[in-house]
Amino acid sequence: MKKSILTGAGLLLILTGCTNVTTEQQSGEQTMESEEMQHEENMDMNHGDMEGMEEHMDHDNIPPLQASKGTQELVIPPLLEKQNDSDFDYEVVAQEGTTQFFDGSLTKTYGYNGNLLGPTLQLKEGETVKVKVRNELNEPTTFHWHGLEVPGTEDGGPSDVIQPGESKIVTLKADQPAATLWYHPHPHKSTAEQVFKGLAGMLYVEETDEEAPALPHTYGEDDIPLIFQDRLFDENHQLDYENLMNSDGTIGDVSLVNGTLNPKLTVTKPLMRFRILNGANARNYTFRLSNGATFTQIASDGGLLHEPVEMDEITLSPSERAEILIDFSAMDSDEPIAITDEEGNALLPFDLDIDGGTGEMESISWTDDTTFLTEKEKSLPVTKEIELFGMMDKVTINGKKFDPERIDLRQKKGVPEVWEVYNKPDEMGGMIHPFHIHGTQFKIISRDGREPAPNEQGLKDSVLIEPGERVRLLVTFPEEGIYMYHCHILEHEDNGMMGQVEVY
Repeated sequence: MKKSILTGAGLLLILTGCTNVTTEQQSGEQTMESEEMQHEENMDMNHGDMEGMEEHMDHDNIPPLQASKGTQELVIPPLLEKQNDSDFDYEVVAQEGTTQFFDGSLTKTYGYNGNLLGPTLQLKEGETVKVKVRNELNEPTTFHWHGLEVPGTEDGGPSDVIQPGESKIVTLKADQPAATLWYHPHPHKSTAEQVFKGLAGMLYVEETDEEAPALPHTYGEDDIPLIFQDRLFDENHQLDYENLMNSDGTIGDVSLVNGTLNPKLTVTKPLMRFRILNGANARNYTFRLSNGATFTQIASDGGLLHEPVEMDEITLSPSERAEILIDFSAMDSDEPIAITDEEGNALLPFDLDIDGGTGEMESISWTDDTTFLTEKEKSLPVTKEIELFGMMDKVTINGKKFDPERIDLRQKKGVPEVWEVYNKPDEMGGMIHPFHIHGTQFKIISRDGREPAPNEQGLKDSVLIEPGERVRLLVTFPEEGIYMYHCHILEHEDNGMMGQVEVY
């Protein structure tokens, strides 16, 4: 793909939504009849068990986030440094720590190579590195490279557990387009808690093509990672997950950006690139600018969009990413400017301190000599059907819960197939399920028969699926192995809303 960039005025960006999909297949063939029977049994169980419904998280009436007071400069995660004179290139250590969110108290947290979250790992397109991963927690964990197309043996799914005090070396090859990815733990039944306590970090695949778009690329200056998360704290300012969690998705009222409470960002460049990650356990974010300005989305989960899209808001479900550009040069520095949520709460206020340069552009675009979806791809038959259903601990995919000893689907390496993912409503209406597939970057073919929005015409590994919605995905696996597909509401994942596909 050849891309060239032109400059443009008033450019602003926004991000896209995602969804999750699952299906079951035995010996390469669908067994939908038996699955339907199992699903009906599951429906009867759900309909008959109304006790405890008050614990169901009403995702249409979630607790509002507290607005940032703008008292702390945003923490920028450090870049992970290469090792010298070693048999590996990088080391990532999961460890316990403490973080001071509130005056006068320390909160127990988890982090990678530190107390909270982790450093950003940068890889070049085509680069192969060895990463030593070490577990210094007092519980098992895994290291999952979310969005990276690596063999199943290196993916870090729930079968790849590392016990406390143990380590291993994994080989990661960035054999895919430049993109904003991330890494996090994936141990079955404890992923939600470990992420909630702080385990997450960014992973960049960087462009090497000299003809690539000349986008802002100075890390920490005009190229900023933004990890948005919500958290609940107990009366002692602790992340007491056991007592605070909700089995339908733990949603808090405290907003953190890059682990910073009450953040602000001092903007020194007229044109800024923001790489946004929804790193929450369950909250969906709709991002806007407080002054009503637009912004331009340039990339989704797996890399640049087919073309840049100007937007005034963007919705991301858990695990989705988007890259946006904001042109601050034409904005009034005396007017409050912030990234807000849909309620207008300022999540990240900006202080403008732009010295020189205008950032004004006549246009921003790139040419793409390929077709996002060919007619042949659009006409491929559905070969895998996934049904997402349920809530709380009764969530299923195709009527079943995760079994590590069971292979649910099989697919040949390098062969594109169409997965149709259906989010079946329950008697309470159902809830959004963000659907994630390991080991691939897929394309959204359609939503309920309609072509995807312009900001979804790019590579994705997660997709937001509304109740009652059917989404078709073009899925191709470039490597062999066993991969997970699951809902990325982490509590649903831990409750068994997950399956396995074997790529051969």
